[in-house]
Amino acid sequence: MTLDRSVLAFAGIMVLLSVALTAWVSPYFVWFTVFIGANLLQSAFTGFCPAASLFRKLGIKPGCAF
Repeated sequence: MTLDRSVLAFAGIMVLLSVALTAWVSPYFVWFTVFIGANLLQSAFTGFCPAASLFRKLGIKPGCAF
């Protein structure tokens, strides 16, 4: 799996997890969803993604986007 696909998969899992936590644990977990969305938005404009940096350090091969 390339870095691009790893980041997209991780973002999708985190969004689904945050929605589940919001629904079943506490409505305050909606802020976790907001944080994930804001991070995705800023990475689209700046090109900096903390998850991509972490995955790169773990040895995942880069793809086209990152």
